[in-house]
Amino acid sequence: MTTASAAQPIYIVDAFTAEPFRGNAAAVCPLTAPADETWMQQVAGEMNLSETAFPVLRGERFALRWFTPMVEVDLCGHATLATAHVLWEQKLVPAGKPIEFETRSGLLTCTPHGQSIQLDFPATPATPIAPLPVLNAALGAAPLSLGSNGFDLIAEFGSEADVLALTPDYGRLGQIPVRGVIATAPSSDPQYDFVSRFFAPSVGVNEDPVCGSSHCCSGPFWAARLGKTELRAHQVSTRGGIIGIRVTQNRVYLSGQAVTVVRGTLTS
Repeated sequence: MTTASAAQPIYIVDAFTAEPFRGNAAAVCPLTAPADETWMQQVAGEMNLSETAFPVLRGERFALRWFTPMVEVDLCGHATLATAHVLWEQKLVPAGKPIEFETRSGLLTCTPHGQSIQLDFPATPATPIAPLPVLNAALGAAPLSLGSNGFDLIAEFGSEADVLALTPDYGRLGQIPVRGVIATAPSSDPQYDFVSRFFAPSVGVNEDPVCGSSHCCSGPFWAARLGKTELRAHQVSTRGGIIGIRVTQNRVYLSGQAVTVVRGTLTS
């Protein structure tokens, strides 16, 4: 494996939004050959976004890896959406052709879906667990229910206002041995089924503006509660983002739009 050449392109894309400077920004660094892991982590740290994605063509598919400023992660929705957007936009994949990604979470597929991009992801439903006093202290509030899917916690609150009012202690939250915490509640806006915020200080992201992969958990959670398989979610971070969701037995189909805001070149 090598570092990239001096002409290595890199892009910043706002995902799960059609408007610049909203949604969740991801850096996308399309490679022509596998790169050194240390270098990829350094690039992600330099970008200082919640995720930087590194796709490289492998036969008919792309190998895809994601890095926060601190660590490599197993699954990331918004950076996958951003990567598909870049590959089509830069004509690295023919327009309209589905893209298959080989990842640490298995095979993921992106397809055009009207004005949006649809991601085919594994469902990661949560199992109810007992209350965690350490979580209550970190969030400054006690959820109505709590679940775990093995790497994230999902904390249900009674209203959107409750979720918006959370002011987490990120130091305490980062000591809980999970990737992140999903705080969720029914939406107060009838055009959305539920809202959420996602906190992941243990992997270097205090609050992720829009986390696609967290909806692999919250989608099945609300599908079961609401008795429907098609949902529309609003992540109520400062930037905000909209996620379309379709839940099947083992998969979650996430859809959203994306817009490129930066096109550049790495010099190291």
